[in-house]
Amino acid sequence: MSRSMISRRAVLASGAALPLAAASGGVARAAAPMMGNGMSRFNRVGLGGFEVTTILAGTMPRPDPHSIFGLNVDEEAFSAASKAARIPTDVAQFFFTPTVVNTGNALILFDTGLNAEGTTAALAEAGYSPDQVDVVVITHMHGDHIGGLMNGDAPTFPNARYITGAKEFDAWAGMENEGFESKVRPLAEQMEMLEDGASVAPGVTAMAAFGHTPGHMTYMLESDGKQLLVAVDFANHYVWSLGHPDWEVSFDMDKAAAAATRRRILDMLAADGLPFIGYHMPWPGMGYVESEGDGFRYVPASYQLMLEG
Repeated sequence: MSRSMISRRAVLASGAALPLAAASGGVARAAAPMMGNGMSRFNRVGLGGFEVTTILAGTMPRPDPHSIFGLNVDEEAFSAASKAARIPTDVAQFFFTPTVVNTGNALILFDTGLNAEGTTAALAEAGYSPDQVDVVVITHMHGDHIGGLMNGDAPTFPNARYITGAKEFDAWAGMENEGFESKVRPLAEQMEMLEDGASVAPGVTAMAAFGHTPGHMTYMLESDGKQLLVAVDFANHYVWSLGHPDWEVSFDMDKAAAAATRRRILDMLAADGLPFIGYHMPWPGMGYVESEGDGFRYVPASYQLMLEG
């Protein structure tokens, strides 16, 4: 056996015997603790003269996603689409992503998350306090969008004015819904009702996207020639509803109208190359759309929007 081989073995053996001692001056140290999954709770980009911030008001796994998405397709089709996207079929991760827009004249919050605690904590991480919010826009009245309107018996955003679609408000006011009664009804007299095409503020325009709920609205942002769509829930998953717009979604109250709305908005986004924010898209919720076959493909934003401001 050669001298070089003996030396190499000796070095390897001594290193294996004392893996931590040499690096710590002869004193072994414990490994760093496992921290679990984690992510920042805000993401901010520029859009012309605006600042646009998404905040992560909550995230959770949901089992059996085929009971929610693709109700009109069989298990084989659902599994094939999932496998192609490298995502599991037995569980999905849900994200709840309000949007904050600073126009320079007003701080506008689009939707309020599942509850006041989660939304205000995410706002704080983004550098905002609830009393700084000038306008709260409710895009539609599912519980994960109105849940943070009230903090106990008090409004979460004490200095804000409230805006929602007239058709949406009227529809929910005619239902028996505990969330509406406890979160929206106390603020009803302070709410301004708008219609399709109305302006929330200069550069912020309501666009009807009915189907998911009776009066669901998206909002086009425009500043210095730059555009971005706050698209909310027109598509609830980046594969199973955006990629397959004709697949039925259990949350859509009018499934045929919702599918038609999805195709219309996806066609517009793909044709115009517009970025959008989806309330349930993978965090941080910003991306683009490309046509692909009979459907569409979600393209997450990388650094494009970091260069807009």
